[in-house]
Amino acid sequence: MLKSGERAPEFELRDHTGRDVSLSDLLADGPVILYFYPADFTPGCTREACTIRDLSDELLSVGLTIVGISPQDTESHSRFRQKYGLPFSLLSDTEKTVIRMYGVDGPLGFGVRRATFLIDQDRTIRASVLADLRIGKHADFIREAIALREAAGMKLQPVD
Repeated sequence: MLKSGERAPEFELRDHTGRDVSLSDLLADGPVILYFYPADFTPGCTREACTIRDLSDELLSVGLTIVGISPQDTESHSRFRQKYGLPFSLLSDTEKTVIRMYGVDGPLGFGVRRATFLIDQDRTIRASVLADLRIGKHADFIREAIALREAAGMKLQPVD
């Protein structure tokens, strides 16, 4: 798994609408919280996505964008977003290329490790967490990122 201080690899994946999205596109408006999860509609991944959904207003208020990546296709992501009212993008990595680039492929290439990264606009990974079964650690990580940005007064202004 990539560590703090490392440069986040550039990528381009399709989002839930079928549109191609790159890491650079995501970072254009500010830092990104990029989270990897095993699968749409599973109990743990649904709980994690709904927890992040419930934090989305706070994330936006401090200028953070959140994006999820898993190996399901765009149709699955679209249904998952719709069913649970997820206001953030889900990217489809059916070949697990980006999953491998970030070092979160499961043991022996099976599955996906549950990992979350905070990435600055210069593509530097500022922090990360890996917790396959303890979903609450990811929510705590996101809350901490929000609190740090609030404390530092780091809300970004839109770029014209």
